[in-house]
Amino acid sequence: MIKQANLKDATILAQLAQELWPHHTLLDLIKETQDFLAQPETAYFLAFQDSTPIGFAQCQLRHDYVEGTTTSPVGYLEGIYVQENHRKKQVATHLLQACQNWAKEKNCREFASDCELDNEDSLRFHLAAGFIEANRIICFTKPL
Repeated sequence: MIKQANLKDATILAQLAQELWPHHTLLDLIKETQDFLAQPETAYFLAFQDSTPIGFAQCQLRHDYVEGTTTSPVGYLEGIYVQENHRKKQVATHLLQACQNWAKEKNCREFASDCELDNEDSLRFHLAAGFIEANRIICFTKPL
């Protein structure tokens, strides 16, 4: 089952997000999730097996330029995660579909995402889900 999350779900979302982004603290993720949930241009969706949360997706509207798109706003998949023992069961596909439906309701005509260059699993998921690769980049920074 997939449901759109609300503020009451912030801790559950943060716990799942920490599995995806372990370099963040749980408290930081709870705060960030609460902040995002309060914004009308961001949505989270939770996947459940029976009553146990097993995955989530975060999407939002982007009004700035999104690589490979021609319209604005663009629905954007900011993160998607399914616990390992529930993968390959279409859970991520259903989460993605919920995000895309939300973006359509927000009058988006395009939906986009990204992944790290070395994340082959994410690349395969995106391509299988119908995304078309728009570009590959390596970003640089340096202190001044």
